[in-house]
Amino acid sequence: MPTKRPRQRLADIRDNAARIEAHVACMTQAQFETDLKARDAVERCLERISEAARKLGDRYDTDYPMLDLPALRRMGSVFRHDYDNLDAGVVWTTVQSRLPAIKAMAETEVARIDAEVD
Repeated sequence: MPTKRPRQRLADIRDNAARIEAHVACMTQAQFETDLKARDAVERCLERISEAARKLGDRYDTDYPMLDLPALRRMGSVFRHDYDNLDAGVVWTTVQSRLPAIKAMAETEVARIDAEVD
């Protein structure tokens, strides 16, 4: 059942994306791959993003098909169950290539919800 608090879930996505950006700021992929604290932090934030997306359900899938939100929702299962098979390079690529658009979507939708309330 989708959340009754979509603004909160979108804010969770936005805020965890910002945390990831802070965790990897000024890092190269090689540095990220060897920095276990950064990897753990990023993986946890991605897990939260995935969970927030899961709670949102499919309500934004049609508006943002390029984000592949169903895959984002499934990603949490990988972090919870297949954590021992995570590839740091894949995590890095996800952060670099997918995260900016996911964060932008969350910011746009939070602003839209806020404008409706005003």
